[in-house]
Amino acid sequence: MSEMLEVSRSKYYQWLHNPITERKKKDEILESKIQIIHNKSNKRYGSPRIHSALKDEGERVSRKRVARIMRENKIVSISKKRFKATTNSKHSFPVCSNLLNQNFHSQAPNQAWVGDITYIPTAEGWVYLATVIDLFSRMVVGWAVRERMTTDLVEKAFLNAYWKRKPSNGLIFHSDRGSQYASHRYQKLLKTLQVNQSMSAKGNCYDNAVAESFFGKLKTEFVSHEKFSSRKEAKSGIFDYVEIYFNRERKHSTLNYLSPLQFEEYHYISIKLVS
Repeated sequence: MSEMLEVSRSKYYQWLHNPITERKKKDEILESKIQIIHNKSNKRYGSPRIHSALKDEGERVSRKRVARIMRENKIVSISKKRFKATTNSKHSFPVCSNLLNQNFHSQAPNQAWVGDITYIPTAEGWVYLATVIDLFSRMVVGWAVRERMTTDLVEKAFLNAYWKRKPSNGLIFHSDRGSQYASHRYQKLLKTLQVNQSMSAKGNCYDNAVAESFFGKLKTEFVSHEKFSSRKEAKSGIFDYVEIYFNRERKHSTLNYLSPLQFEEYHYISIKLVS
């Protein structure tokens, strides 16, 4: 038999005494599905999000089994890197009270937003990204990219969110004590729009943890693995990450493994069902 199959006797007897089990076959099929999901996420997903994606496809499998198969096949999510802060709180501008006090949960969209700034390297030099995130769904509702870290940058990001979402009066906007957010010009803008401004305590990054967390994901999953030849290329990449991937596709553990867009859609559907 071994000669007919053109295999060595040792391999033939090994196969005869150790046939591939049904579970092993299923693991191999599952490993292929895991690879597809992992590659589709650009290697950003770890076992919890891959497990959630498999459930969406109707695959009934435990998270432990997914983690084991990934470990055995060396399927790992992109590793984290350290990045320096960009906040300059050494200024003479007045600062606002901390209205959030680390309460990062909202009952509906457009009740509380958080903002922050980060930097991204390109071959042409730095670009700076300012974002505005809705605490209800963790959606990036506004963002802007500039060559300099100025008040104009954070104004553009906020107005992008404001005119897109049209929030009611009383919205809370929270940020760190950076000079851009504390400037007279920016505080006047929020006051004119009847937005309640809130700021973190001095030197406490946990007071703006949601904004910090987003930048951590951006750097880990995208920026640290790209080399941008120009600022224009960086901006295009940021658009794809924020608008296409993060807001519409990325599963968030805090949202029961839904994307921000899905979470908001379910919220509005539930309101219609109740009314």
